[in-house]
Amino acid sequence: QEYFLWDVKTDLPPGFPKGGYPAPQGPYYCSVGARNAYGRELIEEHMDICLEAGLNVEGINAEVAPGQWEFQIFAKGAKKAGDEIWVARYLLERTAESYGMAIDYEPKPLGKFSDWNGSGMHANFSTKYMREVGGKAYFEKLMAAFSANCNEHIAVYGPENHLRLTGLHETQAIDKFSYGLADRGASVRMPHSFVNNGYKGYLEDRRPNSAADPYLVAGRILKTIQSVPTT
Repeated sequence: QEYFLWDVKTDLPPGFPKGGYPAPQGPYYCSVGARNAYGRELIEEHMDICLEAGLNVEGINAEVAPGQWEFQIFAKGAKKAGDEIWVARYLLERTAESYGMAIDYEPKPLGKFSDWNGSGMHANFSTKYMREVGGKAYFEKLMAAFSANCNEHIAVYGPENHLRLTGLHETQAIDKFSYGLADRGASVRMPHSFVNNGYKGYLEDRRPNSAADPYLVAGRILKTIQSVPTT
């Protein structure tokens, strides 16, 4: 889950000067230090609160733009994953209040023509069959089904996704489908571990945006998977 912190006093993300822009994106991603990472105290407090609430937060990191962050949640089962994302979103909003920050889940809050990455909600997914059997032939059938249902996926992958899925800034274009090994610009990214393990494991759909409903995203992914025969 990617998002922008938004300072309610300046009406800008922290790190953005009034009437201008900070240094170009690059040093902010997974950064440390007060010149690059903005809002860490808030972010780490949110992570602690989530863990205390029993949510399975697997990690956090600063993202490509100043004031842009993400958290990762892992859960067994699509419904539980959706539940935990929604609760974590709520806790983030509540935590940010005491810091004078709002949370912006828009996929391209800095403007559709700006040279800054948008925000996504990348969905890592697998099934028991994918993990235990898999294989290249099954994978290719699965990707053919994803390609054939591209419009159906995009329809539930979040509002205004055309502003983010432009083919630039680590995205594939909204009207195209592709997959690739460790390719951040693909619709679906294959981890090295997936290929090295005989096309078994999990895959990452990079198209859902930060404002998407995780229940709808997971439901659409599962529907497409279930349409692919395993024999």
